[in-house]
Amino acid sequence: MTREQKTNVIQQLTAKLASNSNIYLTDVSGLNAETTSNLRRACFKANIKLEVVKNTLLSKAMEASDKDFEDLSKVLAGNTAMMFSEAGNAPAKLIKEFRKKSDKPILKGAFIEEAVYLGDDQVEALVNIKSKDELIGEIIGLLQSPATNVVSALQSGVGTLAGIIKTLSEKEA
Repeated sequence: MTREQKTNVIQQLTAKLASNSNIYLTDVSGLNAETTSNLRRACFKANIKLEVVKNTLLSKAMEASDKDFEDLSKVLAGNTAMMFSEAGNAPAKLIKEFRKKSDKPILKGAFIEEAVYLGDDQVEALVNIKSKDELIGEIIGLLQSPATNVVSALQSGVGTLAGIIKTLSEKEA
């Protein structure tokens, strides 16, 4: 690979790092062709982009990026595949599900919404991360709950008040 090609790859990787807020680094070495194909298919179905990268080029792209990847560059050894996703927990769920049939992929590290996770033992924690949409849904539910209670209290109060007025008007007549 020429110096110009390497520079182009680094620029492309830097752009991908900048445009994605959920990045997983995994080890998929040792997977046979069929298993690799199944992994790629599963990633496609889950709307996850999977790309094998060279560690040195990814490390330089991380350095050139505006984001702070902290110690994530330290896990760049051996074969590395990057996973990009809109949902922060989607790749972790895919890894967990895929490992029921295979011992790979192994999570090296992840960068989720400015937080860095290192090591394969973080898969379970990453599976339990709620996506942005899930959090927004919970917040909306919490905000609607008091308003719903007030509306129902007012509606029941109106019915009670109407009943009292009707009773009083019947007594006077």
